[in-house]
Amino acid sequence: MSFRAVIFDLGGVVLGSPLHVIRDYEKEKGIEPGFVNRVVVDTGPSGAWSRLERGELPLEEFFVAFDRDCAAAGPAFSAREMMERIALTTGPRPEMLFAIGTIRERGLSTAALTNNWKSDDAAWNELTDHFDAYVESAVEGVRKPDPRIYQIVCERLSVEPSHAVFLDDIGRNLKTAKELGMATIKVDEPGEALRELETLLGFDLR
Repeated sequence: MSFRAVIFDLGGVVLGSPLHVIRDYEKEKGIEPGFVNRVVVDTGPSGAWSRLERGELPLEEFFVAFDRDCAAAGPAFSAREMMERIALTTGPRPEMLFAIGTIRERGLSTAALTNNWKSDDAAWNELTDHFDAYVESAVEGVRKPDPRIYQIVCERLSVEPSHAVFLDDIGRNLKTAKELGMATIKVDEPGEALRELETLLGFDLR
């Protein structure tokens, strides 16, 4: 397969993982592991988290709404405290930025495809120059794993999904990409993910 583009999730792939921050927060507060993710999934498109990532809720309103979603499901929760911790601990991963630069030098396109929220966080906003396309759920009004946002990023790169590789740290986001024809890599540990990407692309990234 001749790939023309590599598409990267941000948090947990190019940036440190917010999932790790959430896991540590749950442990510190004595909350059952995976509680936050279950609330996000169970509340679905109408839940506070989904609405935040579609750009429908500003952060201040999200804090109140997500606390309410969590209270309905179990323990008391501070969305504000959790999100402040995420902002402090999700800086760029140098090895990923180096790999992105190498990919572009070899003539392939790169894109960011991220579920995010409207924020002034520098770690997110300083990344745009590393990519040929930068697709954000909070800007587009649609979030992964909705197929429409994958189609948007492919259109902006002018590539068919079958000519793209997609890296994400969440399985349900990778499932949609694979169904559309993309090659996919689940990112648990950055070094292993880059080794998988090297195998697909046929050149070194480290």
